Amino acid sequence: MTAAGEPRWRVAFALGNASGGTVSHVVTLADGCRAAGADVTVFGPAETLMRLPAGIDSLPVEIGDRPRPSRDTAAVAKLRAAIANRQPNVLHAHGVRAGALAAIAIAMLRRRDRPALVVTVHNAPPAGGVSRIVYGLLERICARHADMALCASADLVTRMRARGGHAEQFDVPAPLRATPTPGDVAAARTDMGASGRPVVLAVARLAPQKGLDVLVNAATRWRDRQPQPRTVIAGAGPTAAELRAQASQSGADVVFLGARDDVPALLAAADVVVVPSRWEARALVIQEAMRAGRPVVATRVGGTPELTGTDAAILVRPEDPAALAEAVAAVLDDVSLAERLGAAGRLRSATLPSQQDAVRAALAIYARLTGGQPAQPRDTSTT
Repeated sequence: MTAAGEPRWRVAFALGNASGGTVSHVVTLADGCRAAGADVTVFGPAETLMRLPAGIDSLPVEIGDRPRPSRDTAAVAKLRAAIANRQPNVLHAHGVRAGALAAIAIAMLRRRDRPALVVTVHNAPPAGGVSRIVYGLLERICARHADMALCASADLVTRMRARGGHAEQFDVPAPLRATPTPGDVAAARTDMGASGRPVVLAVARLAPQKGLDVLVNAATRWRDRQPQPRTVIAGAGPTAAELRAQASQSGADVVFLGARDDVPALLAAADVVVVPSRWEARALVIQEAMRAGRPVVATRVGGTPELTGTDAAILVRPEDPAALAEAVAAVLDDVSLAERLGAAGRLRSATLPSQQDAVRAALAIYARLTGGQPAQPRDTSTT
């Protein structure tokens, strides 16, 4: 404490239109900072802030997911005013858009009023076109102006260092959730409409990166299996209508559950969990599936091989529905294989960093950047 009753740290977080995984991670860090005696504020779009639990101080700043000059100019101005008012020691932005806007806002402040800037890079750039060019520019701004770039996988570390940034890998852990009851699992299976059929489950944001169109294509190859697997996709996002149309036109047996808050029950009801992404850093659903002992089939991209190791999942090429279908069929046809994958996943998950580990690592980084001593969060894992 700097004085009686004053917090050791003033930490602000900035994020854009974030998915559940990023919001969950920010909440973990915010709660950990508060437990360590910090004053915490979160800046972000109103829609994102609505997902925060009660008690976390927040301020709406419309950080969008694509360039819009007037909106971005307004966001920079509001961030600048908010930083000047709250005077955080550290501003931790999540995503390169939030990071770039935060960097510009900080540069407009007097040097003595500038907080240390940390940017967590959660994703790789889009596949191509103008979006990829814009993303590269945002990366360069973050690399040049952030005091530290924290990257969710090793390939992102390499990428940000190539941009000239100070980058370290920072593992983003999956949240701990309550174990589902038998009733929860039964209700999930009812919603899936499985009726005793094997369930192939994907839990993801419905967006091109997640490769769910490849999964729908793979599902057409299971139509002649007896019993026919029920492919279940849980999540919401911009490609929902497109995926439904693809499934309908192809005759694939796919049920779309929409956004769900009962992921542990869905995982417990699944026979195999599929993550067909075109790119992933440290997919939370893979971590949760391994923790639940469910067999995983995923694509060999980004940080996934590092996350699963050599024996906790079957990894296939991205963009290859035939290979995906073959791997899923292998798990469904071989009970011993499914059990080995599940057991290896449980063992692997026990070695992964916890949420408390992430909080301690973040506090140490904040202290290093500000010249302070790292605060220690209260361990809430058993409370």
